[in-house]
Amino acid sequence: MKLMRSFSALAAGVLAAGALAACGGGDSGGSGDGPGFNAAVNEVVNVSDKKGGTLRLASSDDWDSPDPGNQYYAFAQNFSRLYGRALTTFKPAAGKESLEVIPDLATGLGTPSDGSKTWTYKIRTGVKFSDGTTVTSKDVKYAVERSNFSKELQLGPKYFKHYLVDNEEPYKGPYEDDSEQGLKSIETPDDQTIVFNLKEPFAEFDYLVAMSQTMPVPRDKDTGLKYETAIVSSGPYKVDSYQRGKQMTLSRNQHWDKNTDPIRKALPDKIVVELKQNGDDIDQRLLSGDLEMDIAGVGVQAAAQPKVLAADQKPYVDNPVQGYLRYMALNQHVKPLDNVHCRRAVQYATDKVAAQTAYGGPLAGGDVATTVQPTNLESYQKFDLYPQQQAEGGGLDQATIDKAKQELKECGQPNGFSTKISARSDRKKEVAMAQAIQQALKKVGINVSIVQFPAGDYFNKYVGVPKYVHDHGVGMILMAWAPDWPTGYGFLQQIVHGSAIKPSGGTNLSELDDPKINDALDDAITNTDKAARTKIYSEVDKMVMENASIVPLIYAKALLYRPANVTNVGITGGYGGMYDYLNMGVE
Repeated sequence: MKLMRSFSALAAGVLAAGALAACGGGDSGGSGDGPGFNAAVNEVVNVSDKKGGTLRLASSDDWDSPDPGNQYYAFAQNFSRLYGRALTTFKPAAGKESLEVIPDLATGLGTPSDGSKTWTYKIRTGVKFSDGTTVTSKDVKYAVERSNFSKELQLGPKYFKHYLVDNEEPYKGPYEDDSEQGLKSIETPDDQTIVFNLKEPFAEFDYLVAMSQTMPVPRDKDTGLKYETAIVSSGPYKVDSYQRGKQMTLSRNQHWDKNTDPIRKALPDKIVVELKQNGDDIDQRLLSGDLEMDIAGVGVQAAAQPKVLAADQKPYVDNPVQGYLRYMALNQHVKPLDNVHCRRAVQYATDKVAAQTAYGGPLAGGDVATTVQPTNLESYQKFDLYPQQQAEGGGLDQATIDKAKQELKECGQPNGFSTKISARSDRKKEVAMAQAIQQALKKVGINVSIVQFPAGDYFNKYVGVPKYVHDHGVGMILMAWAPDWPTGYGFLQQIVHGSAIKPSGGTNLSELDDPKINDALDDAITNTDKAARTKIYSEVDKMVMENASIVPLIYAKALLYRPANVTNVGITGGYGGMYDYLNMGVE
């Protein structure tokens, strides 16, 4: 996702409540007049129905794409709900409630049949696009086809393509197949009904249709990669303009009908997102009242951390456990990391405490990680295959360094080796983390040069393109990942399953394609027994760590700032522990 992103959940809740409760319950922590430190973690604060004004947002880079069918970042999917309506979505709430998946464009959750191989949804009547035309089931079907079966749109996941029954002849997607019928396994018997026919049972399908890929797209308005500049809205706001690297502006969709949309308040008259802004400048503008929100949801920069924790500002700060894992992917096609012992050497030699400190420490960075799954998934189990100890004066102790050197001998590189590590150039804390890892690895003879790429192009042009990674020898890739939905499958599938390897826009950055891991995840999702699925996800975590292709760094936390004039502010677990943008307003 994720980019996070990363993103859906059932009413029962799949995240442990304790992880969220531990974040705090609204202790003011200072003398300010705000609702209190961590107040928005478990409940929505500054509740209001007041309409009007302009909601001003900013980002240090850009979207992967604002096109709902070609995006993956968690903040992008969170934000796109303002101009698009998926079949289901997360409940606009905070804490455990925010993990509940509820109907959005659909009238209810899906009706499974044939052992969860067939899922049927009914679409609300009277929903209209921003051009005044009526939204139908065919528009949802087309949206899924374009996002999953085209060569052009590669940035989002391909779950639907993997699980939908194909036509007799392999379906080439709507840009190559001119027939109106399209993919036969998605049926639209009438304008209000859509039926998905799957190859195998998919027990968590209500999670999947909450992703932005089910936001309807009218076929006659689709312009492929250019659609991101002329999006047809099905939500309360329409996109007036989008200039990549500069700005996006939204205004009210005059054809939106509140009677068809029980979950959106649609408060601001206008929404403006400024792009490619300096991170420190964003923080300063938040504190001065010139900006309402940093849309990326990754927290304030290092320079602003002491400012927001001062007594007068701390009541406007939240420090949630975000449900992200920050990690380093080791690409198995970049030598010598194709050798498991070289990868295990990196596991031991990566000083995770130094990486944690570089990113912001326990408060603004998170806790040191030893597993792929974050701690707030039900399927998380604590274990550590590559234990590290810190020396008395800091850094790894000699015993840990010796383990790394022994692994280097076993992989035929006793003197170490050279490779590259990537980080997003506009994310200073990520670059600092790369520098800390670089210094630690050098102590065992692993010489790493740092390459930086902008976040908006990170996956579609660089680290998510296997050919680029192989040709340029980028063996180590810094990454942050939140679940597509908060179960083990929603977290693991797109970063460790072989089917997630794509020619561009990929998120399986290790290019891990282990049949045992693939089969275990495929078997789990067909099982309607939740406890059995949970057990398998825990086993997959251990298999990935044995393979050593992912180096867990920190279970993410962030210092998020909410200015006093912003209304309806709450942390959404569904979108990786950032603020929920769906009903945000301004006083």
